[in-house]
Amino acid sequence: MQKYVVLEKEVGQTPLQCSDLYKESHPELTGVPMTYAGRLDPMASGKLLILLGEECKNQTTYRALDKEYEFEVLFGISSDTADMLGRLTEHNRTKVSEADLRAVATKLTGEIDLPYPHFSSKTVRGKPLHTWKLEGRIAEIKIPTKKSVIHSITCNAVHTQTRDEVYKYATTKIETIPPVTELRKAIGNDFRRADVRKDWQEFMETGSPEDIFYIAKFTCIASSGTYMRTLSEVIAKELGTNGLAYSIHRTKIGTYKKLPLLGGFWTKKF
Repeated sequence: MQKYVVLEKEVGQTPLQCSDLYKESHPELTGVPMTYAGRLDPMASGKLLILLGEECKNQTTYRALDKEYEFEVLFGISSDTADMLGRLTEHNRTKVSEADLRAVATKLTGEIDLPYPHFSSKTVRGKPLHTWKLEGRIAEIKIPTKKSVIHSITCNAVHTQTRDEVYKYATTKIETIPPVTELRKAIGNDFRRADVRKDWQEFMETGSPEDIFYIAKFTCIASSGTYMRTLSEVIAKELGTNGLAYSIHRTKIGTYKKLPLLGGFWTKKF
């Protein structure tokens, strides 16, 4: 039996849903243990490494793998999840330039301490951060940080969308998640979508449908456990504004070798 399989997780799926669908379509895997080595958020898509059978016992050896992502940052809006599936706050719409974003990318390359997102499974005093947030007690704790390595980050393009286009894209995307009624599998009761829908409706009713929002697209190679949601917020703050992850797509999983002055290369890819 093969040791692993690399699946393409779709937006709206959880890693468990993605692996379960694969298992259902492969009867030979009935009764075979499966586990994923590296999560992807429901709003993210891309490569998901699934270990099979006895290889599940070696999960820890896969956790340190580097990842490559293509992600977009939407400026002028923030949320408590740092993506579109959170409670929204609109800020001043700010024009951003590729030159400024390239300078920010250069500044962020290398070792960096990034706070864990409030909506993550990182445990503090015995409870995941998302539980502290949902209980309204997040101010009682110190948010832990993680030392990450940004091997490479490149701003590929900047484009704009109208308020109407942002609204249609976001509301379509958050509805890709099937309704979740089992509370242990849905953070905040079906991901708080009733409230999130209201926030997006309020966003649409504020200002003009033709208002312009800036979106920047990046490619990032980073060490294991680096949240592109958090990185999106940091990029926006470096520009003196706020932002969230508009899209996240994982393109590579493996081991990346960084070279001085010469970029780097992948020594192993899944």
